[in-house]
Amino acid sequence: MSRSAFRNELAAAGRLAVPVVISQLGMMLMGVIDTMMLGHLSARALAAGALGHILTFCLMNLGYGILSALDPLVSQAHGAEDARAIGGHLQRGLVMAAALTVPIVPLLLDVRPFLRLLGQAPEVSSDTAAFARGILWGILPYFLFVALRQTLQAMSHVRPAVMAIVVGNVCNLAFNWILIFGHLGAPALGVRGSALSTSISRWVMFLYLLIASRRWLRPYWRGFTAEATALRGHLRMLRIGVPIGFHSTVELLLFATAAVLIGQISVTALAGHQIAINLAALTYMVPVGISGAAATRVGNAIGRRDPAGARLSAEACLAMGAGAMLGFAILFLIAPGPLARLYTNDAEVIAMVRLLLPIAAAFLVFDGLQVVSSGVLRGAADTTFPAAMALIGYWALGLPTGWILAFRAGLGARGLWWGFTVGLGSVALLLLLRIAVRFRHPLAGVDAEAGA
Repeated sequence: MSRSAFRNELAAAGRLAVPVVISQLGMMLMGVIDTMMLGHLSARALAAGALGHILTFCLMNLGYGILSALDPLVSQAHGAEDARAIGGHLQRGLVMAAALTVPIVPLLLDVRPFLRLLGQAPEVSSDTAAFARGILWGILPYFLFVALRQTLQAMSHVRPAVMAIVVGNVCNLAFNWILIFGHLGAPALGVRGSALSTSISRWVMFLYLLIASRRWLRPYWRGFTAEATALRGHLRMLRIGVPIGFHSTVELLLFATAAVLIGQISVTALAGHQIAINLAALTYMVPVGISGAAATRVGNAIGRRDPAGARLSAEACLAMGAGAMLGFAILFLIAPGPLARLYTNDAEVIAMVRLLLPIAAAFLVFDGLQVVSSGVLRGAADTTFPAAMALIGYWALGLPTGWILAFRAGLGARGLWWGFTVGLGSVALLLLLRIAVRFRHPLAGVDAEAGA
């Protein structure tokens, strides 16, 4: 491999990754805007909105993973210049988006019994239930948006989705102001208004992307045909996509469980943990974007039967992910205090953040490598192995190690964070070994004829 070829691939992957990172940050920003504006209403509204976001995100996460199967399916078909297969995958993606909505809506109609089981206060449960009923109107457009976005991204067309998310955030800010507080003659709906604002914004995002994507999708769209309901194609999407959703859910539940355990230590420990994990989550969006670029670049190379190109894309994206997270790790090491003061002036909480961020620096590079490795393998339609390794690394190694260090060795919150490091490090190592083995041999693409 020549240095010039590596630099060219690094540049190409970077051009794709940057807008994907912006897209991920934009999606995250919608929840941040809701939280900030509800915080100006009341502490109760803030708690209910935050709980509602967590609950609905967990329910929708598996669906997002299933639709992410479009990454390898479309990218490989695009690399093979198989227009018919691309059209078939897009049709099934849209049908799958509608189908995924059906089981979620009834679950959100009344979440109060579930919240009572979790021991939530009745008034917070009531507001959270109102939030869930408001957000269910935005589930269908969210999944339809994801289906379009993943299809376009797999063909390296990312600007329309970025613009849709920018427009969606502006709409969300405006409708939050109107519906939460009752401006411009609208009723003051509080928490429910925030959820309705998010739902409206998701419809705006989907419709904007639908219109903006016509230029690129017109060559592949033949209307809905028999391919839209082809059972074999849907089963293939589920086989690839369910492990992706499972993988991300396993990681999400790890951090949620850690928050519950840290809450048993002290309020200060939990507050410091929340700040530190928020900073880590922001940096995580960068390798998530690079992971999306990796899935596209590797899938395109496999589709055009270029194993050397697939290996080059994998190496470039892994180097980019590790380099970016190394930079954030250095920042966490040298400036934990100033970063903590962006969130709070409480001296005890700042002290806790100063203890946790250096540990975060230790696992950031591992976190970057594991998520980019998952993207590389996703481009090769290899999704079951990463999901299995995530379950082992996070729950069989990371969480037990963290619990022992926190509650038996007396390290408190720091112990659970060292458990994160063990879990993420083990998953990153296992996935890198998987890539080394898989990419040493010719890579078979997804069978376009069977998937179409």
